[in-house]
Amino acid sequence: MTFDIAVVNEMSKGTLGERMGIEFVEVSAERVVARMPVKGNTQPYGLLHGGASVVLAESLGSIGAAVHAGEGRIAVGIEINATHHRSATDGHVTGVATRSHGGRSLATYDVVITDEEGRRVCTSRITCMLRDA
Repeated sequence: MTFDIAVVNEMSKGTLGERMGIEFVEVSAERVVARMPVKGNTQPYGLLHGGASVVLAESLGSIGAAVHAGEGRIAVGIEINATHHRSATDGHVTGVATRSHGGRSLATYDVVITDEEGRRVCTSRITCMLRDA
């Protein structure tokens, strides 16, 4: 099942994701894709902040897990990790979350974040607990 992108982006209004400029471009239970600008999400050296990459990864995995959980259920992040491979200094980064496990109580997503040249910036994994709303 694929979700309406406009609805998902509207849900982000007033959240950290909106302040960081995260824009969802594809959403399904199996795969979620979003873009985020580097500008405004940097650390003092002008490099993409590692925490910004983690926020993008958690946003992707949480939305995917919520879609997987289905109506009347919610997803709550319980674990996330990230390896930062290279820096990004301009443009946008794109995150792609792919479901690696989708059960009744847990969903796990592998997230790859790349720069505009397709080079891997960060690899992350997020696990969400699925509960009744």
